[in-house]
Amino acid sequence: MAQLEVAMDRAHAAFTGKAVWAGPVARDFTEELTGRRTRLRVLAQRIVEELENELRGTPERVARSSAAG
Repeated sequence: MAQLEVAMDRAHAAFTGKAVWAGPVARDFTEELTGRRTRLRVLAQRIVEELENELRGTPERVARSSAAG
């Protein structure tokens, strides 16, 4: 999941670290990229939380007869 959270970091750093593109369209693009990067991180964390909640609600062991059915 960590790979998913940082998937856009390199592109984001390229556009925010130095002037690679200038003007209003570039600013709009950078803002959208930043927003999508933030959203990706939030959603990745939400997925992890949902999975952890599901796992907490799952019994560690089940009877063999229940597993087969």
